[in-house]
Amino acid sequence: MISAYLDKTITPVEPSLVKLQLDSLEAFLAGNQAKPVWSYQIPELGEGGSCSLFGHLQEAPFELNSYISQSDKNAELLAKLQAIVEFVTYKTGVDWFGIYQSRSIDGENQLLKLAYNGAPSRPLFPINEQFAATSNNIQTVLSEKSRIINDIPEYIATGGEYYTCDPKVQAEVCIPLLNDSFECVGIIDAEAFSKDFFTPDNLSVLVAACMKITHYLPE
Repeated sequence: MISAYLDKTITPVEPSLVKLQLDSLEAFLAGNQAKPVWSYQIPELGEGGSCSLFGHLQEAPFELNSYISQSDKNAELLAKLQAIVEFVTYKTGVDWFGIYQSRSIDGENQLLKLAYNGAPSRPLFPINEQFAATSNNIQTVLSEKSRIINDIPEYIATGGEYYTCDPKVQAEVCIPLLNDSFECVGIIDAEAFSKDFFTPDNLSVLVAACMKITHYLPE
């Protein structure tokens, strides 16, 4: 299963490393609890809604229960996702990490942020080709392939298009979430303030997280 996932997503990690991190994550989840985050601050969006204005927050928080039923079951699932966020942050020291689910919202497929750690960021990303032009998140959903950028300034300098939110971010990884049928049902996004952060060890933690997250996506 691990090898098939890595092959499908083209993620350059040894399956044995992922297996070790999966065992560690399962032990972590058995012994640690977290609280679901139903409300969080989000940045203002620029003209046309395409770009976040870093450092400028909307006055009203984003309410997740406007998009997901605040049932006991979903609260339990979101708590598990937040615990996975804590595991990833603890194991890697990554500066930002978020979990997104693909959902139909307002008549359009969008990525909805379910759990995260780090600076406030936008909660919804429309899944379409236009937005994919500058969004690693959406490119990952549409391609069902991992995107690993360990030197963002170099990537931009050589012509790569990039959606800049926090200017301190120097490296980013987006990895698809695949269900049991190997269909993409969301992504994870990890960002670091240093270049070359996403080593095989750190990538193995992220892949292990992806393989557990799909068991806890809300209805």
